[in-house]
Amino acid sequence: MYTYEELKEFVDHCHRCPLCQTRTRSVMGQGNLHGEILFIAEAPGYNEDRDGVPFTGKSGELFDRLLDEIGMKREEIYLTNIVKCHPPGNRDPYPEEQEACIPYLKYETALLRPKIIVCLGRIAAQRVIRPDYRITKEHGMFLERKNTWLTAVYHPSAVLRDPAKLPLIQEDFRKIRELQKQLTSFPNN
Repeated sequence: MYTYEELKEFVDHCHRCPLCQTRTRSVMGQGNLHGEILFIAEAPGYNEDRDGVPFTGKSGELFDRLLDEIGMKREEIYLTNIVKCHPPGNRDPYPEEQEACIPYLKYETALLRPKIIVCLGRIAAQRVIRPDYRITKEHGMFLERKNTWLTAVYHPSAVLRDPAKLPLIQEDFRKIRELQKQLTSFPNN
């Protein structure tokens, strides 16, 4: 098993797909390596590519606000992407790009051993939960797999484009926090 630092070194020097040719920086996940909640989005955006940090810019501000509303901070969770390099034009990452990065995500998950995995958006949910996942119908619903609870919520950028989704994501974040509190109170669940 690799350490976080070794994994970051692999990601920083990755050439497994063509995205390495257009990236400014690879974007390794960040946060609490002992946190109970792992958030997974699809790919870094423009700001993340520039900064080398997941979820900066307006989506990051909304994400931080959503965490704050449930009494959490980024330092308590771990946040990553399926794809570690920014797809040009903010397009969705191609399946072959996702496939090239999946080993990194698997190692991150194995290092963290989270109690809850939250997919941010449709792309992450379809890759992590199941290929036919319907974010509009299933967001905020939990399922258990290998002693880990999985769910998906709207991506913060989707909420920025459609503010009517804000109450839905706020409710989903409250459910995530409630489950986390239950699992902490009853660790064998």
